[in-house]
Amino acid sequence: ESPCVFSTAAQQRSTGDECGPEDPRDEPKHPLSDCALEHKAIKLEEQVRDLTERYRKALADSENVRRRTQKFVEDAKLFGIQSFCKDLVEVADILEKTAESAAGEAEPSNPNPTLKKIYEGLSLIEAKLQSVFAKHGLQKMNPVGGKYDPYDHEIVCHVPAEGVQPGTIALVTQDGYKLHGRTIRHALVGVAVESQE
Repeated sequence: ESPCVFSTAAQQRSTGDECGPEDPRDEPKHPLSDCALEHKAIKLEEQVRDLTERYRKALADSENVRRRTQKFVEDAKLFGIQSFCKDLVEVADILEKTAESAAGEAEPSNPNPTLKKIYEGLSLIEAKLQSVFAKHGLQKMNPVGGKYDPYDHEIVCHVPAEGVQPGTIALVTQDGYKLHGRTIRHALVGVAVESQE
């Protein structure tokens, strides 16, 4: 054969190699496998979103529990002495009545110096007791002249509304007390009403 023919055959073989089937490694993947991967990726994204949302809710719940627990502890600190205060205001009532009684006896018409000293001592004790109450958030209500409030007052009688608005508290028969703004003992009150003649 002539060199020309040989080179043409070589060219054909070379060209044939180029046009022949491609290497299987370079073949495009089956379309279904791409679709399956995409579907799986979408599912994973949904799961991540779901888990993220659950995590956020769990954090919020945990924060709510922490806040409630903290509020419970703060309330326990503030109102832990509530029962003790309820008992102590009974003592304050007795002290106040005794001081009033001593005041009546120690009037200028009665020159007894012992009674005067007893009254002064009781007055000092009463003032100190109210000061201690205030220090711990316990305050006596002063509802006379104010409107009746069922959360703070208990009506024990009605009195004629003479010079005051009906529904106004005209007198207090027993002092009410609040501990840090919470009523621990209702004030027993008389409310003014229009006289029905």
